Amino acid sequence: MSVSALNRVARETLEARFPLLWVSGEISNLTRAPSGHLYFTLKDAQAQVRCTMWRNRAQLLPFRPENGMRVDARSLVTLYEARGDFQLSVEALRQTGQGNLFEAFLRLKEKLAAEGLFDPAAKRELPPYPRRIGVVTSPAAAAWKDVLAALQRRSPHLEVVLYPSPVQGADAGARLAEAVRTADARTAEDGIDLLLLVRGGGSIEDLWAFNDEALARAIRACPVPVVTGVGHETDFTIADFAADVRAATPTGAAELASAGYHAARARVSEIERSLSVGMERRLHGLAQRLDRAALRLVHPRERLGLARERSERIAARLGAAMTRRLERLEGARRVLELRLVARKPDLRRDMERCVRAAQRLGAAGEQLVQRRAERLAALATHLQHLAPQAVLARGYSITRDAEGRILRAADETTAGEEISVELAIGRLRAIVNSTEA
Repeated sequence: MSVSALNRVARETLEARFPLLWVSGEISNLTRAPSGHLYFTLKDAQAQVRCTMWRNRAQLLPFRPENGMRVDARSLVTLYEARGDFQLSVEALRQTGQGNLFEAFLRLKEKLAAEGLFDPAAKRELPPYPRRIGVVTSPAAAAWKDVLAALQRRSPHLEVVLYPSPVQGADAGARLAEAVRTADARTAEDGIDLLLLVRGGGSIEDLWAFNDEALARAIRACPVPVVTGVGHETDFTIADFAADVRAATPTGAAELASAGYHAARARVSEIERSLSVGMERRLHGLAQRLDRAALRLVHPRERLGLARERSERIAARLGAAMTRRLERLEGARRVLELRLVARKPDLRRDMERCVRAAQRLGAAGEQLVQRRAERLAALATHLQHLAPQAVLARGYSITRDAEGRILRAADETTAGEEISVELAIGRLRAIVNSTEA
């Protein structure tokens, strides 16, 4: 049989052998896919089984499944053929109470909260500029590398002291508490003023070492502020509640520890710009006042000397500026030269194109000048026909009265009044004998 045929027969056998049944257990390693499907493990003290709940079933649930929750799952026993994984296809879920670990977590949290161990008033502020940072974690854990990478990126000058401890396993809680107490005892010797307790993500079982009562009490007894970065955004442990500040991740804990230096860097740049502008304005104002006082008090010969010195300074500055400008232009020229060499232009072809373009431009210019000359001659001829002299040449005349006004009607003059008549050639003077309308 092929593997695929074997897995298919196994799946069919399982589904035929087991009816739809209820299976009781505790949810662990819950994953919500973007598609809406749920993937989780259902377990008890001795065993566990993978489960899948498809979106059309999951969206009908009356509650939100969470890790540590004890449930009854109405399931079909099956096999995922592609990987040969034995699993349950869950049709429905009903709550039967919270898991043992989660119940233990809640009991311890309630007990320590009643003692005031989580009192917000007891939380200490983080030092804005720590000189040395202690880190409690496993040197083989990815969290340790994440912390170092974040500090190197944001505050590379910060010194880091590692207090190694396992972060998972049966005795990890006690070992973590011992590491915190070691940091407590060596605070003065190591010079740390901030302690990070970090670990990467995992299931509630993986993070259970951080729900240790002794660890919580060691955190509160530590003389320096403690920042936890355990798991992911949604993971909470007893250590998180006992710490002075909780970060969502190990990288977030390192960012909180270096936040003061990171903000100070931007603030220093801003202050530097403000100081520079302020000093420049102040010096400019004082220089103006000094110049005005010098003009009132200094002897003319000394004024000339000062003016000469000022001119020399300006000339020196101008020369330096010109030198820098020439250097920049020379650099730009070299860049353009390199770009020109890289492109390797064909000067002969470009010259031929320029010659042809010049010829076309010359011919077009000559044609344009000829057209404009012909147009000008036509306009001149037309204008000549409309000129007053042309009209007079056809036998017309212009008659004016004694004051030079042009007469357009006979009633504009009277008998005996002197008039002048302008002809195409010459002018006549006459006396009006009579007028007729």
